[in-house]
Order: sequence, then structure tokens, then C-alpha cells
Amino acid sequence: MNAKRDYYDVLGVGRNASDEEIKKAFRKLAFQYHPDKNHDAKAADQFKEINEAYQVLGDPEKRSAYDRFGHAGISGASFGGTGGFEDFGFGGFGEIFESFFGGMSGQTSRNPQRGADLSYELKLGFEEAALGAEKEIRIRRTEYCSECKGSGAKPGTQPANCTECNGTGRARRVQQSIFGRFTNVVTCPRCRGEGKVISEPCPHCRGTGRESFERQIAVTIPAGVDEGTRVQLTSQGDVGERGGTAGNLLVDLKIKPHEVFQREDANIIYNLRINITQAALGTEVSVPTLYGDTSLKIPAGSQNGAVFTLKGKGVPYFRRSGKGDEIVRLTIVVPEKLSREQKRLLEELAATFEDKGSK
Repeated sequence: MNAKRDYYDVLGVGRNASDEEIKKAFRKLAFQYHPDKNHDAKAADQFKEINEAYQVLGDPEKRSAYDRFGHAGISGASFGGTGGFEDFGFGGFGEIFESFFGGMSGQTSRNPQRGADLSYELKLGFEEAALGAEKEIRIRRTEYCSECKGSGAKPGTQPANCTECNGTGRARRVQQSIFGRFTNVVTCPRCRGEGKVISEPCPHCRGTGRESFERQIAVTIPAGVDEGTRVQLTSQGDVGERGGTAGNLLVDLKIKPHEVFQREDANIIYNLRINITQAALGTEVSVPTLYGDTSLKIPAGSQNGAVFTLKGKGVPYFRRSGKGDEIVRLTIVVPEKLSREQKRLLEELAATFEDKGSK
């Protein structure tokens, strides 16, 4: 077991150090090694040692016994506590800063604050997403009160400077602790950091300076958007506070499926059904596209699953020039029922295939 270090050495003071010098040394080391601030693996043990040394040297009777008999003179003393600050009424290093310095953050209470963002889910048709569209949506958002224009005061009156903080929004509190005398700057409890007090609140908004409105907003949908695309409308969200900018309106897009088209990135997929004679003899058919019907020639002898590409008939690329293609996939439909004449003709045709196939 390691021998205890001399308490004076632990605090880094001489044996003739005054009570004030001992307190000052402890305060400096405590801030340096408290585990809430110092995350070194050895910091906790060092802090306990510092705390133990101060509890002895900071107490006149214990210090006298220690000076006469060393560690043996205070061997029965209990130093309890796991963190030192807790023994003086603090929960941790963060709590100390909150008590002594936390009010500094109150200086930000009167700064402009940006308004909240709003979200809206908008469903689009397949063509609207592909080609772009102009849409109208209705949202409810917070705006400045229509009566007091955001002041919170009854029309014809004005908020007055807070007499407790002289309009600064901050109040000073003096505290005495083992670390010395501290001036604690906190948010003014009377005006809640606003620096102004409303003696006659606006009856329309009850002094809040804000009210809720339903608004109709135009949304421009660019061509080429897809499922999950988010369109941001700047400053169309809730109004800010203390002159802060309004939040944004975030429109999340949902795309309805199409009856005949499928989409793969910027390409459109279309399944074309033809009968066996069209496939065998070849044909020319009308194919739907996003831009209207177009003619497509099917060569004779085309097989099931054949693919034809209509260049530039797909979806415009999102945020860049150009378009994808329309991919036409061929499906040859075999009739499930035949008339007698159709069956006879097919049997004759089959006979000719069998003759050729036997060679």
C-alpha cells in the first residue's frame, strides 16, 4: 500500500501558509482535477487526495493535530465524500459553473431567435413529379399579432423598461462560497430576460405578440423530383422572436403510382402487349409517353421480353439538363381461347413448323 503524501505537498503550499493561501491553492487544484472537468483516468484519485488534504488543512483543529503528529494525528477522521464539491453543497463541476458563472448565458436571452420550421406532406401525380407543377397548399403558422404587430402591448401603449434590470434583461446576484465571492449574472426574473415589461397586454393575443393564421402558399415543383424529395420554402415557417428570421416550410413529396408507367431513376418503363401474329409478322403500334403518343415499329420475329428505347422520352433530370429514356418491354400475349377458324389456321401453321423442324 502506498504511503500518504504530505498534505502540504498535495496542495503545493508551505507549512506556514495562511488559511487564505490554503483555500486559494485548493480552489485552483479542485477546478483543475475535478472529474466532471478532467477526464484523465487518474483525475478522480488526485481530486480525492486534494479534497482530503483541504479538509484537514482547512480545519484549524485538524491542521494543528496534523502539524504535531502527522497522519497519525488525524487517522480517525472521516473524509467521506466522493467528489469534494458535494461535501460543500454542490452536485458537480457543472453545477458550480451554473451557480457562479451560469448567469453569463443569460446574456443570450434577448438575442434574436429564429422561428420554428414547419413540415408538410404533399402528394403529387406521377406526371406532376416528372414534368414539374405549380401547387397550392394550406398551412397553419404563427405570425405577429395583427393587433399589436408583435409588441404584446395593448394598441396605443408601449412596453416599458424593466425597473429591476434597467432594461438589460439581466440581474446580478452576489454569492459567497468557499471559492470566494462571486457575482452571478442571471436572467431577470421579472421581465424574463426581455428587458421590457408590458403593463397593459394586448387583449387580442393576451400579450404574446403572436397568433395563428391559416395561409395558402404557392409551391413550385421542379421537374424530375422523386419520392422523398424535400422542397424548402425559405422564411415560410413560424415567425421569429425579437426580430429573428422566420423558419422555413419543408415540403416532403409523395408520388402516386401511374396506371401504366413505372419509373427507374430518370427512365420510364412501359410494358407493351402484342399478339403472336404481330410479333411474327412485325407491326407498327402507338405507344404512350409523358409527352403524348408516339409511333413504334416492331420488327418481324420479335421475341417476348425484347426491349426498345425511346430516347429522351423519360423524366427530365433533377437540377440538370437532359432527360432519361422510355424503355418499352415487349410482352407477347398468347390467346387463351380460339375460335374454330383460328384453331384450324394455327394447326396448319404448326404443321409447317413441324416439317421444317424435322429436317
